[in-house]
Amino acid sequence: MKDMKKKRAREEGAHRWDVTPEQARKIQEELREKWEGRNRLGEIRTVAGLDAAFMVTESQALNKKTSRWDRLRKANRAIACVVVYWFPELVELERAYAVVPLKFPYIPGLLSFREIPPLLAALSKLREMPDLLFCDGHGYAHPRRFGLAAHLGVWLDRPTIGCAKSILLGEHAELEAKKGNWTPLIDPKNAQRIGAAVRTRDGVKPVYVSQGNRVSLETSIRLTLAVSDGFRIPLPTREADRYAGVIKRKLLTRGLCKK
Repeated sequence: MKDMKKKRAREEGAHRWDVTPEQARKIQEELREKWEGRNRLGEIRTVAGLDAAFMVTESQALNKKTSRWDRLRKANRAIACVVVYWFPELVELERAYAVVPLKFPYIPGLLSFREIPPLLAALSKLREMPDLLFCDGHGYAHPRRFGLAAHLGVWLDRPTIGCAKSILLGEHAELEAKKGNWTPLIDPKNAQRIGAAVRTRDGVKPVYVSQGNRVSLETSIRLTLAVSDGFRIPLPTREADRYAGVIKRKLLTRGLCKK
C-alpha cells in the first residue's frame, strides 16, 4: 500500500517540503490546478480526523512562559495524530501518531508545508487509508484557495474536508442558533463563496467548513454534520486533537523537551 501511495503522489505532482516561503506559494498555485471541487467520493465506509500538536525540544522548555503564537513559532517538533472511524456508525477503528521534526517555519497561509509531512507519517502507520479525511484546518477557504485540507487531498488524491475552529479568510452573515444551519463564507475581495459557517450544536459558535478535495461544499457540510455528535467540534477532529494532547503530555512527562 505504501508503494501505491508513493506512486500516486508522484503522479499527482509530488514536491519537496523543505522549500522557501516563496517556493511554497508557487507550489500552492501550481497544485491548485489539480484541485477538484466536485464530488468524486466513492463509497464512504471509513472516515478519519487529523490534527497535530507542537512542542519545543530544548533545555528549560517547560519553564518558559510564552504566548501561544510564540510557542507555535518556536516549536521544532510536531505530534501528528489520526483517528479512524467506521461510517456512519462512528465506531472507532484504529488510531496512530507520529512525532516528526519540523523543517518549515510557522507562516500563516503556508501551514500545510509545516503540518502535512507529520500527518503523512501518521497516516502511513494505518492498516488502510480511510475513505474520507477531516482536517483541522482550511481547504478552499484560503488566500490561494489551497489550504492544508486541499493540499493533503491533492497529494493523496483522496477526498478531504477542512473543518476549522476560526476564520483564516472570509466573512459571513448572522447564523441561526439551531444545529444544522449554515451560511456561506464569502471572500470580501471578490464576493466568491469559499466555504461555510456551520452550526454543529445549538447555540454554540460555528465551525468553518471548506472543501478539501474531491468534495463539493454542500456535501462537505452534510458530512461534517453527519460526524458531529453533540459537541461544537466534530468527533473525528476533536478526538484527533485530544489524542495529540495525550501524546504530548506523555512525551513531556518523559522529559523529551529537555533534550
